[in-house]
Amino acid sequence: MSDSNTEKLPISKLSLIVQSGDVYQIHYAFATASAALAINIPVTMFFTMAASRAVMGTGDQAGWRAMTTCAGQSGAEMDAGFSARNIGTMEELISACVALGARFLICEMGLKALDLERDTLRPDLKFEVGGLVTFLSDAERDGQIIYI
Repeated sequence: MSDSNTEKLPISKLSLIVQSGDVYQIHYAFATASAALAINIPVTMFFTMAASRAVMGTGDQAGWRAMTTCAGQSGAEMDAGFSARNIGTMEELISACVALGARFLICEMGLKALDLERDTLRPDLKFEVGGLVTFLSDAERDGQIIYI
């Protein structure tokens, strides 16, 4: 990207704190991240507490599939409905974030609080374990922090 295009970006970086246990909101976090990455805005996604379950396991055992929406649907049901409507599925959005270079952090406190093991995290996301200090140190002055 040329310097003139970089200067036109609305923010220098997007830093997302993903905490919600609602799979709709987790889907939207990945949608937001992939959109920012598509226009060359760097993204860090920091997963903590209930949202950590969404990034456990892979394939049919992916954690987000068993989580629920605020309407009571499972993540798998939500995703099937989105696919039928030609809305990006969770796996498509996750793959886009990986391919476009998102940075993934997982909160050590969140893992401990929910008694989750690091070795159950999705290997494709190449998580770094850290905390709020790691997350805040990664954010940029001209960036944006969003809490989901």
